[in-house]
Amino acid sequence: MDFENVDIVGKITDIEAIAIGSSIREIARLRKRYGKGRWRKLKGIARVHLPDDFLCDAEVHWYEAHGIGKREFKIKRLLLE
Repeated sequence: MDFENVDIVGKITDIEAIAIGSSIREIARLRKRYGKGRWRKLKGIARVHLPDDFLCDAEVHWYEAHGIGKREFKIKRLLLE
């Protein structure tokens, strides 16, 4: 399933750091594209609105740096009940 046209609805909960600074595999690309900062890779649970008008919870990963903000959201898996 393609997750390109997905909207996050509401707040992200259960936020947890996966990697910080040089532990991030993509750190060179992030710094080149968005600038220097204290980059962190985070994950959390969010309510997402899928293209077929389906609402469900999903595990979401993203990168974040102070002064730069949240970048490159990815849905890793849907949490269907």
